[in-house]
Amino acid sequence: MVSHPSKVIRFGVIGPGRAAARFAQGMTAVQHAEIAAVWGRNAERAANYAERFLVPTVAPTLAALLSSELDAIYVATHPDTHADLCIAALQAGKHVLCEKPAALNVAQVQHVIAAARRHNRLFMEAMKPPFFPLYRRLREHLDTDPIGPVGFVRAGHCDSSIGPDYPLHFPELGGGGILGIGPYEAFLALDWLGPLKRLQTMGRVSTAGVDTFAIFQSEHERGMAQLHTGIDLLSHGDALLSAPRGYVILHANWWNPARATVHYVDGRMVELEESYTAGGFNYETEHFCDLLRQGHMESHVIPHSMSLGMAHLLQQARRALGVRFPAEE
Repeated sequence: MVSHPSKVIRFGVIGPGRAAARFAQGMTAVQHAEIAAVWGRNAERAANYAERFLVPTVAPTLAALLSSELDAIYVATHPDTHADLCIAALQAGKHVLCEKPAALNVAQVQHVIAAARRHNRLFMEAMKPPFFPLYRRLREHLDTDPIGPVGFVRAGHCDSSIGPDYPLHFPELGGGGILGIGPYEAFLALDWLGPLKRLQTMGRVSTAGVDTFAIFQSEHERGMAQLHTGIDLLSHGDALLSAPRGYVILHANWWNPARATVHYVDGRMVELEESYTAGGFNYETEHFCDLLRQGHMESHVIPHSMSLGMAHLLQQARRALGVRFPAEE
């Protein structure tokens, strides 16, 4: 375990794609941490990533990466391989930060968490919104100037601008809007309303077998939510938190939160603004590194129960539409 507060945390990256590029951008703003190695199934893409982000080592194989002198692995592949790669890294003695969603379904997330506990290693799903300065400031503001308990959440995002070759169109990669976009919406509902009680889903599925639009209404321990995702429509990407004495608008894009407006029942309105740096992945990475240095095996912000809760909600929504992935057969 790492114990010194200034110890440099050495990361290995698996999957040198879009998410890994944003991870590398964020790493420039994280003190005492670095990307020391990268591996990908496409050797040319891995080499290009290393050159672009000054990563000193391109591992020739996954085994070579996992046997390297690394503290942690960032898994940034498509969801179909998340569980297997996380478990392999944990078995190799590495701590793991895994891009959302943590896995394809509840059973896979359970296997990953069991592996983390069995090998006494930190595992965290990379869910960035709660670490942004604006989100933290909003929480603090509502503690001192409350609107009462949030009882309704409305959130969603549709993006019809993605091309036909985008991974969300392919079931073999774990595609579709529910798993590709929905983790953010699931997080917001669970974070403010608590565990899921029941879910209702409507939507449509492409001929390839991925959900192209879905709307799901969820009941939680402390309220209800209305969420939507899609890859064949376009929507705004803001969010609403509704309470007895007011409501909050998290302005688009709410999952990269920079501005919120708090409306009070007495007519007052408070504007909150907090810019973010380095693309925003830096905040969750910094949190992960702090946990690792302090010897924690689980995040208190994105605990294992949150990852399981998100997986449970998304699995129910997806299967209500009849969407199953080849890797689940």
